Amino acid sequence: MKKTGLSIALAVLLFCQLGISQGSHKKQPNIIYIMSDDHTSQAIGAYGGRLAKLNPTPNIDKLAAEGMLFENAFVTNSICTPSRACIISGQYSQTNGVLDLDGEINPAKEYLPMEMKKLGYTTAMIGKWHLKNEPSAFDYYKILEGQGKYFNPTFYEKGKGEWMKNEVKSVGHSTDVITDIALDYLKKRDKSKPFFIMQHYKAPHDMFEFAPRYADYLKDVEIPEPASLYFQPNFGSEATVGKNGKLRAVIGSSVSDRHLYRNYVNMLLKDTVSGTIATHLAYQEYLKRYLRCVKGVDDNLARLFDYLKKEGLWENTVIVYTGDQGMMLGEHDLIDKRWMYDESMRMPFIVHYPKMVKAGSKTDLLINNTDFAPTLIELAKGKKPSYMQGFSFINTLEGKAEKDWRTATYYRYWMHNIHHWVPAHFGVRTKQYKLIFFYAKHYLPEAEWNKFYWNKEMRIYGYNTPVAWEFYDLKNDPEEVNNRYKDPKYKDIIASLKEEILKQRKELNETDVNYPEIQKVIDKHWND
Repeated sequence: MKKTGLSIALAVLLFCQLGISQGSHKKQPNIIYIMSDDHTSQAIGAYGGRLAKLNPTPNIDKLAAEGMLFENAFVTNSICTPSRACIISGQYSQTNGVLDLDGEINPAKEYLPMEMKKLGYTTAMIGKWHLKNEPSAFDYYKILEGQGKYFNPTFYEKGKGEWMKNEVKSVGHSTDVITDIALDYLKKRDKSKPFFIMQHYKAPHDMFEFAPRYADYLKDVEIPEPASLYFQPNFGSEATVGKNGKLRAVIGSSVSDRHLYRNYVNMLLKDTVSGTIATHLAYQEYLKRYLRCVKGVDDNLARLFDYLKKEGLWENTVIVYTGDQGMMLGEHDLIDKRWMYDESMRMPFIVHYPKMVKAGSKTDLLINNTDFAPTLIELAKGKKPSYMQGFSFINTLEGKAEKDWRTATYYRYWMHNIHHWVPAHFGVRTKQYKLIFFYAKHYLPEAEWNKFYWNKEMRIYGYNTPVAWEFYDLKNDPEEVNNRYKDPKYKDIIASLKEEILKQRKELNETDVNYPEIQKVIDKHWND
């Protein structure tokens, strides 16, 4: 009897231990997805580069040092609204229906918060939404009105009335205010459930209105400049600079006074200087304003992180830090985003989760923003929905290899020669090569295109960009200053990349079957 009783006791103890172990394994982490607007990897110390020595992001850098940094994270459409639609849906632009800034996400496609709620999470969207329709899939939201203002921004808040009549005012700089809202939500949250928060900052979006306390930050510092700001003899194609450079004045808004309609020399300088000196002064002012906004984000993240640690939430909270795309910081004498060049296309992506992710790890896995939702869902102990086109990279976070992973990521910018005068284009990027096709057409018919305000205000009449290809060998030319498309040495590689483009366009529902005028251009120039 004694042995039997002892055996039973041991069995019960073993069962309890097993149950505890399994319960612990199944415990869902909290998740905070933090995304700044236009915060490019060049402006994060952990990514190295010419700005790293300025130490602009010590808190983000520490997050990376204690987690995993992704070196090859890319946007599929480098502009705010489409990128956010890809992230929230896990789908590429044609499938989720948001091609450009005029698009709006169908509330039925707010898949990420929907899936999180199914998994038992309480969900919140705080800060910049920029997808026009109400973020109705979230349990709580307090989002900026449209693009949002840097100072004293207005928000729409769930529970404060009917959508678009639920405005609430705030006082202060948007970065501080958005952090305050997130902290307030955390304090008042339903503590019986894990939380999923999307915390989106407006900064450092264009116009770069920083909090006054940063006015002296970098005041007397010389900001390192990219060589291609001044010198780029073999860069681009007829599509991006014109034949013999004749369209340089009308393609791609600039730091220098190169561009006729939008450049930082005219926007930022009151002096009468010109030429190289003016470009230098404009660049210095541009970067200092930009980095002051970045500094505000980084300091506010310290506030958030301190709270999580104080409340015992740090170890069981997945923290993702990213930007909604990259940003041209003067490379090729370009500003803004939209381009398929790496500075615009690459997204910073850092994951911190002590229970899973090895501190100080880096990966060169080729991911894009359609992969974020599937990965977050699997981190929450769910499974990737079949309707999502992206893939989960949770194996990488666990320190394991991915199986049958993509070798090239597809990109498409749908707008054409408006806003910052960037020609429409698509292409693929592998770890070593990039092939871009500029097809010189907007997807809308001319008559419909003319209805939009931006066509009247921002279109450059009398100019049309040529169709052209660009190819870059990223291993030997990481700054993309030499277009090697006509180099016979790369003939076979270019042919294989064209096959990859066709393959992915078909697989991802990214063909131009609904845009026959564009398809005509593709057919005519595919073998140029």
